[in-house]
Amino acid sequence: MALHKKLIQDLKPIVLSPMYARPGEEGRAPRHTIPDFEMAPATAYQVVRDELMLDGNARLNLATFVTTWMEPEAEKLMAATFDKNMIDKDEYPRTAELESRCVSMLSRLWSSPDEAEATGTSTTGSSEAAMLAGMALKWRWRDRQSKAGKPTDKPNMVMGSNVQVCWDKFCRYWDVEPRLVPMEGDVYHLTAERAVQYCDENTIGVVAILGSTFDGSYEPVADICAALDRYQADQGLDIPVHVDAASGGFIAPFIDPDLVWDFRLPRVQSINASGHKYGLVYPGVGWVIWRDPNALPEDLVFRVNYLGGDMPTFALNFSRPGNQVAAQYYNFLRLGFDGYKRVQQTSRDVARYTADEVAKLPHFALLTDGSELPVFAFTLQEVNAPYTVFDVADRMRESGWLIPAYTFPENRQDLAAMRIVIRNGMSRDLADLLVADLQKHVELLEQLQAPLPGAKTGGFSH
Repeated sequence: MALHKKLIQDLKPIVLSPMYARPGEEGRAPRHTIPDFEMAPATAYQVVRDELMLDGNARLNLATFVTTWMEPEAEKLMAATFDKNMIDKDEYPRTAELESRCVSMLSRLWSSPDEAEATGTSTTGSSEAAMLAGMALKWRWRDRQSKAGKPTDKPNMVMGSNVQVCWDKFCRYWDVEPRLVPMEGDVYHLTAERAVQYCDENTIGVVAILGSTFDGSYEPVADICAALDRYQADQGLDIPVHVDAASGGFIAPFIDPDLVWDFRLPRVQSINASGHKYGLVYPGVGWVIWRDPNALPEDLVFRVNYLGGDMPTFALNFSRPGNQVAAQYYNFLRLGFDGYKRVQQTSRDVARYTADEVAKLPHFALLTDGSELPVFAFTLQEVNAPYTVFDVADRMRESGWLIPAYTFPENRQDLAAMRIVIRNGMSRDLADLLVADLQKHVELLEQLQAPLPGAKTGGFSH
């Protein structure tokens, strides 16, 4: 065997610092004041990354409608375009062109009139899109009232009490009376007859939801428009409709083609949707499309030239990243109509399968079954059980599942439910694990002789 001698080392030793013994890691990082000194990039990264490990697993978050998985190529594209500012349309003309193409694609997807120019914009999400659409409705109503010599100080908006909180925000921020139609019995969304009952000459518009966040159900947009047609014939009041298609706008066109809800209905003046929900893009990007240029008052559009070129803009935000728009365009190219149809149909199939499996458990009753949005809601069979849906949600967190538990709004606040959102990336295998965990935890809760101490009565806000 070979023999070796110890070598003489005359080099100065290299000082290495193990990660968790580096300055910044060996002590406590400041949390509420800016630290006095810098730290190494790797240390700062590790400090932040370690804390974020305490967050829930996004893929197991069945509360959110927001996309939690994209293809590696999409992630690479987004990383390569982090520095694109969506507002700098002159400096980044190709990014602006991709936005324009997406607006054109969506306007066609939602059946805008063939002769009309595509009118719309990307936003940071459906909340900003809703604000922009609401402003257009208010401005058009105010113009009509002024031309008729009528007062403009008491605008109202009619919508179901199941609307997303962005509409409450719009009404408060823009001084519009929210006329929230309460739920009634087993109907958990706005109906045509009840919508009309809340309308008058000060109604700037009716908001119909294509996919309620409470239970995943579609509101009957065509019926609401037909009822407003009759109302106009009787009362002479032409009240427009805005469709909040935050989720359904990327579901119905692909797997419910016979459902008439979009610009095929002349009364529908604008539609919003979230690209970062069933548009399959990471947050945050939304879209708002108007029926034609006349539906968007010109005095809401600003034109600026200090970034170079003449740029029309209608937005609440100014600078914002353009990489989500690039990712939306990527999805349109990558998937095409057939790809979107397959993805959304798979999500609905998994939702229906999961709902059926939950319904087989003796402890739960379905409120909806995932046959519209890939979303379903359920409640406890036994009213006087020693536990609540909030206890079930807490127990499911122990297995990593994030499922919202909440009470329904006005008139049905007695109803406490859980809701499961199925998105791209939720497989049947994961669904089986979910149902198995649900059964396991409920069987443990069934053994309670009395309610848990400090039991919750609320735990999720829309």
